[in-house]
Amino acid sequence: MKFFKIFIILIGICKITVAQQKPQYTQYILNNYIINPAITGIENYIDVKAGYRQQWTGLQNAPVTSYLTAHMPLGKSNDWGSATSFGMVGENPLGTSYKSNYQASDPHHGIGIVAVVDKTGPLSNTTFDITYAYHLGLAPRLNLAVGVGAGISKVSLNTADLTLENPIDPAIANSGTINRLKPDVNIGVWLYSAEFFFGASVQQLLPQTLSFSDNSSYNSGKTVPHAFVTTGYRFWLNDDITVIPSVMVKYVKPAPLGIDFNTKIAFRDKIWVGGAYRKDDSFSGLLGFNVGSLFNISYSYDFTTSALNTVSRGTHEIVLGLMLNNHYKVTCPQKLW
Repeated sequence: MKFFKIFIILIGICKITVAQQKPQYTQYILNNYIINPAITGIENYIDVKAGYRQQWTGLQNAPVTSYLTAHMPLGKSNDWGSATSFGMVGENPLGTSYKSNYQASDPHHGIGIVAVVDKTGPLSNTTFDITYAYHLGLAPRLNLAVGVGAGISKVSLNTADLTLENPIDPAIANSGTINRLKPDVNIGVWLYSAEFFFGASVQQLLPQTLSFSDNSSYNSGKTVPHAFVTTGYRFWLNDDITVIPSVMVKYVKPAPLGIDFNTKIAFRDKIWVGGAYRKDDSFSGLLGFNVGSLFNISYSYDFTTSALNTVSRGTHEIVLGLMLNNHYKVTCPQKLW
């Protein structure tokens, strides 16, 4: 059997095992927008985040993911009673008074962009989406948002990184880099209050045939939808310390369910620590800082528990955030977690 065919089989097994046609993220709790377009425009500033994830360090050709996201509300952003702002500026913006004074956002729209580059060996997937969401107050303390993202996905195969038994292999169209452009559509809903959030979303909604050959005998590859359900709750231990446990369930047919458990402990929302567990895959430690009203940074390290732990030195992930056009100088997210 040709090397390329063996390679494709191995890649397919890997993707079925970890359900990773789309990247996975340890720090989803900080940027659920990366998996759910309904969050678009949830804050009262331009929320910009850049992330970098190096998975399974030490394993050659392991996945490396980079992303940039930005989203903002559309509305009267200078009016505290509209859009998403709630005035909790101060030393402890999410203390117990935040809980008692919380109010739902007025109805408003949001727009945003998501750009992701995910590379695994000779395969890479670059996506660019524009997102839209509408936020509606269901009750004085409860909001519902619905959102959609649409764009394009470019899947590339660099044949220079392959060694073929037969230089003229019908499984690939030509030498060099082969690009395939596909439409990309995502949908989501997000229910949120001061104490909890619940979201559901589907990425890669439109299944697409994926082949790197002009020969129809080699067009069995497909992209499949990725479904996510996330939920979390905020507990106030006292006026300074909050604890936020959360869970994410991911389903990609025919793979088994993927489950992530996450706990974040924040002190006066200036510094926080956390831990996470991904079923049959890893344990993680997380640390983050909210630096004033402009900048935040977080880091996580995954300890691999799967069979890859014999060759992997773990996974690194870092996320940098900016709060632009932040009129009220809030020092941490008010509606996100």
